[in-house]
Amino acid sequence: MSANPVLYYTLRSPPCRAVLLTAAALGRALDLRNVNVKAGENATPEFLKLNPQQTIPVLDDNGTVVSDSHIICGYLVDKYASDSTAYLYPKNPGQRRLVDARMFFDCGHVFPRIRFIVEPIIHFGVREIPEDRVAYLQKSYDGLEHCLANDPFLTGNQLTIADLCCIASVSTAEALAPIDAAKFPKLLEWVKRLKALPYYQKCNEEGVDLLVGMVKGLIAERQQI
Repeated sequence: MSANPVLYYTLRSPPCRAVLLTAAALGRALDLRNVNVKAGENATPEFLKLNPQQTIPVLDDNGTVVSDSHIICGYLVDKYASDSTAYLYPKNPGQRRLVDARMFFDCGHVFPRIRFIVEPIIHFGVREIPEDRVAYLQKSYDGLEHCLANDPFLTGNQLTIADLCCIASVSTAEALAPIDAAKFPKLLEWVKRLKALPYYQKCNEEGVDLLVGMVKGLIAERQQI
């Protein structure tokens, strides 16, 4: 078995990047195993034993298997946080519920709307991004703007895994559906704040560039035909 938790992932995936950001915030090394979803590596018999849902990321921590990025992030904090990093997923029930609510907003509203844009292009040969899907993604920014009305982070004055999960999605979203500074000034300030984290570039920005570059490259290629 690996000395470090094994993460099955791809850098292009926002949920996978959320886990990378969380591990970096904790100072926890991961054994990274790339999964080529387009080639069907997430549907092999070996992978199905880990996660019958066929989704990534999946964490295998010496036999403890955890799937879904938000659950993985919480697991990593619960198991590996020190006193100085426990704030990432507070033990206080009320504070934890608030973190959970923000993460559910990501997985229920923000990230699915990104998928509605990128997956038809990557998997089904779509040639352009429909304007209504861009508008639908931008509509999700309003909820985050209101969460940030009085605080620098999504649940208050302290960074949590809710911020790390949401920035992985929002940083991808803004490359496809720009954030209007007049409508969402707090959200843009928050994005800038998260981008200043010392581990942001390696754990997130490189993956954003890969995904967005792939999507825009496929569109350009198809529009020339």
